[in-house]
Amino acid sequence: MVVGAFPIAKLLYLGVRQLSKPVANRIKAGARRSDFFKKYVCLPPAQIYHWIELRTKMRIMGFRGATIKPLNEEMAVELGAELLGESIIFLIGGGCMLLEYSRQASNARHKEEELNDTILSLQTQLGELALNTETLEAQLREVNRLLVSYPTKTK
Repeated sequence: MVVGAFPIAKLLYLGVRQLSKPVANRIKAGARRSDFFKKYVCLPPAQIYHWIELRTKMRIMGFRGATIKPLNEEMAVELGAELLGESIIFLIGGGCMLLEYSRQASNARHKEEELNDTILSLQTQLGELALNTETLEAQLREVNRLLVSYPTKTK
């Protein structure tokens, strides 16, 4: 069953990724056109990403005190739109993973509940059988006691 489910999960993931790309591209195009989106959504993450990236590269190369110039607006909007698009794809993929995890957890919970119900049923049946066995043993002892107290005559 697992072998058959794996290609389906892979195909589903590929389908979600393909569907999320056009959504991300539309959002990126809207981000490039809208001044509000440019100024408040695309530019700040792009500048922060640029600053962190260059700062890391400078430290790796040994330039500790170098100043980092911010990106120009056009490059920052482009980078910010790319970051936004990739984060949307990442969020959609992560959401799919969370949904799959919750589905698998629910299935496992249902299987565990069924197993617990089966165990409880078996324990109940075992208790009933033990009670029946005790009853039969008591009856057998009673019959043996009656047989001992009434000896039969032999000729």
